[in-house]
Amino acid sequence: MTNAVIYARYSTDMQSDASIEDQIRMCKERAEKDGYTVINCYSDHAISGASMMRPGIQMMMQDAAAGKFTMVYAEALDRMSRDQEDIAAIFKRMSFSDVAITTLSEGEISQLHIGLKGTMNALFLKDLADKTRLGLRGRVEQGKSGGGKCYGYDIIPGDEKGGRTINKAEAAIVVRICREYATGKSPKAIAQQLNKEGIAGPTGNGWGPSTINGNRNRGTGIVNNELYIGKLVWNRLRYLKDPNTGKRVSKLNDERIGSFRTYRI
Repeated sequence: MTNAVIYARYSTDMQSDASIEDQIRMCKERAEKDGYTVINCYSDHAISGASMMRPGIQMMMQDAAAGKFTMVYAEALDRMSRDQEDIAAIFKRMSFSDVAITTLSEGEISQLHIGLKGTMNALFLKDLADKTRLGLRGRVEQGKSGGGKCYGYDIIPGDEKGGRTINKAEAAIVVRICREYATGKSPKAIAQQLNKEGIAGPTGNGWGPSTINGNRNRGTGIVNNELYIGKLVWNRLRYLKDPNTGKRVSKLNDERIGSFRTYRI
């Protein structure tokens, strides 16, 4: 059987569907030149290659196990994954299903490619994360936003340096919550009253008790957010991929060893 499929992916909002189309077009030309008939194209749009929780790649592996094709074409191995362990897992599952992988950048993929490319991709991701963290820290040291929206504030549109301004309507709700909490009113009662009045919560939906009190150690919840008292905490949490689920989970950094810092604004 000479059936082949194509896998294409782009990872950020800076790219577009045209990127997917270009990948598919070039891979199709290569497949036809090699004498294969392309029977399907799998793609994932604006999804990181550091995660396996992608519908396109999952469907492709299912179809490979069903024996629907014998070759996969991709622009480069890192389109399939940037995670060293995931690359090895994909290669192992494809090999078990008697499916080969060919990329326009590396040619037919062997075990050697998996080891070398996987290591290079892992180093690339770490370097990218370090550079991003360094840039965000520079913003925070200037009292700017390090990313993410905080209830009571708006990010200034077009300000690449993370400038923020006070949202007066939301700020009034923050003050109200803190005053009611200080008088002994429970988070549940506060949330119920806000919902009864139809006031939207931080996510645009309703309020819950955890939205009010959150977690003191993690600095979450309205009454535990130190930004409201002029303290901007940087790098309190780190995010890691759970090897069992592939989902990102947060872990608390250790303040005692200087993993996170607090700045006055």
